[in-house]
Amino acid sequence: MITIQSQNQPKAVSKPAASNVNSKYAEDWVPIKNILNGMIHLDSGEFVTGVKVSPRNIFILDQDSQDNIIFNLRTFYNVIDYEFWLIIADRPVDINIFLSQLQVRYNEAANPLVRKLIMQDINKANSFMSTQLNVVDTEYFILFKEKKMELIQKRINSLVSGLANCQLNSTQVTNEDLRMLIDNFFNGGFQAEFGTVMPQ
Repeated sequence: MITIQSQNQPKAVSKPAASNVNSKYAEDWVPIKNILNGMIHLDSGEFVTGVKVSPRNIFILDQDSQDNIIFNLRTFYNVIDYEFWLIIADRPVDINIFLSQLQVRYNEAANPLVRKLIMQDINKANSFMSTQLNVVDTEYFILFKEKKMELIQKRINSLVSGLANCQLNSTQVTNEDLRMLIDNFFNGGFQAEFGTVMPQ
């Protein structure tokens, strides 16, 4: 995951509360109260939210279109007058639904040649999802932190319309997007799918 902060101002690092210093639970020192309605609610009362930008390969366009999009993006970034984070994150590709559909077709096929072709596709899809290939979807986010709810909605609308002027589609981040970003940050992109029981 790559994070780019918009301003190079040093941030004061707050020390954890005395009761949390010796805690054995990560939840006690992560300053997150909740993730709800596409926003991370922090202990400080602030909300972290933003937009997810759909990827687009502008380099297959003609030179004038490329230049126009890049110029509009530069203008868009220069208009933003608050601190924001541009985050580029990789999400593992999930083609389980496609694999399930292939398996159903394989089971329904009577012709041995068709079954062989479908099995080749299943094997290719399984290798595609292996950790050796590490195939991922790259996702782009613009996030910001704010306390006032009316200002949050105004900024999200402004980001979506500004990106639309750059011919880029965007939507407000979802709870799942935010959980994936936190997962990437704390787990290096590996999703934890197990539970741990701590002794009392």
